Amino acid sequence: MNMIAIADGRPETMGLRDIIARNVAFQYEIATRKYTTLLNKELEKREIQEGLIRACNIIDLIIEILRGSKDRAMVKNCLTNGVTDGIKFRSKSSSVMAQQLNFTERQANAILDMRLYKLIGLEIEALMKENAETNANIYKYEDILERRDAMAQVIIQDLDTIKKEYAKKRRTRIENAEEAVYEEKKQEEMEIVFLMDKFGYCKTIDVSTYERNKEAAQAEFKYLVRCKNTGKICVFTNTGQLHTVKAADVPFGKFRDKGLPIDNISNYNSANESAMLVASQSDLNLYRLLFVTKQAMCKLVSGGEFDVTKRTVAATKLNEGDEVICVSIINEHQHVIFQSAGGYFLRIDADEISELKKTAVGVRGMKLGTTDYVEQVYCCPLSEEAQELMYHDKKIEVNKIKLGKRDGKGTKIKV
Repeated sequence: MNMIAIADGRPETMGLRDIIARNVAFQYEIATRKYTTLLNKELEKREIQEGLIRACNIIDLIIEILRGSKDRAMVKNCLTNGVTDGIKFRSKSSSVMAQQLNFTERQANAILDMRLYKLIGLEIEALMKENAETNANIYKYEDILERRDAMAQVIIQDLDTIKKEYAKKRRTRIENAEEAVYEEKKQEEMEIVFLMDKFGYCKTIDVSTYERNKEAAQAEFKYLVRCKNTGKICVFTNTGQLHTVKAADVPFGKFRDKGLPIDNISNYNSANESAMLVASQSDLNLYRLLFVTKQAMCKLVSGGEFDVTKRTVAATKLNEGDEVICVSIINEHQHVIFQSAGGYFLRIDADEISELKKTAVGVRGMKLGTTDYVEQVYCCPLSEEAQELMYHDKKIEVNKIKLGKRDGKGTKIKV
């Protein structure tokens, strides 16, 4: 098969392999431009959000600058460059604080355009939440642009969406063969919420039912996963296994229905293993997963490796006598904190952990004593300012745990 096509701005005669290679390169180019644009928009949004959050913390000073200035240009110059000439302040300390302001031009414009109702407590909380979502999007887009595997997954998903939307039925008619052709009735695709309690009973409900009972659902169920009814649910266990369950096999009903043990619809065995993470398979494709074991072996794995057809596969390789104690989705910049049974804490950047295949054992995350082992792992988003964790009924501030390097011994915390 030979075709004449435009490649790099000029016509070329290409065979099938060259056509496919050129098309794949074109898909990567289009996706790169798309996610670069999305990333730049999110970065601009974050800049404005961070400016507004900072402005809310010093709103009294900003109001004083507004009241003491003659025009918008004077206020903007003060906000961006700390110039206080011509501005009347109530006190000397306010003038000194105003001279230290260094908002960007975009942030200054946003502050000047901000309406007073934005200072309501709930509005500030909504702004903080929106900022956290923006940071998560930035991490996702950066990850897609930096990792070819992540880019491949989003291209595949985009092409699958196009296929579902624009696919045409077979035009060839098969006559006198009614028994040979069986057309199964297609399930109408819809978004649902998968619920599973601590005893392993699971069910699915529609999104509107979940929204009406959101608080009760979060209190009663250990795992809550949004997914499509045509998708799959992934269950990662402490034995290093991944069990997949078709969402269509999970009983769909009312919020107060008891549900069905997940053991009955999958290879998961609640008597011999424990669930470490339950997630939608389609969500995993866009991110990386962090695995940490009792012996402090850790690794990052591309979520696309868990897009499998088998009901059970090995999610990670374990050393003899080891078990998985943490499986976490890394969807933003995070610090990982190892806590050993002996009371040692080690905080490292998640990016220090090597990205490996699911068949690898991993790298050592923390040096342990002869009888010590990793008891707990915490993943702390950098977007959260005040973070605390509980250790022996004592609150420990994350920022007070020294940031170290992978394979360090950590710091002993006294109780």
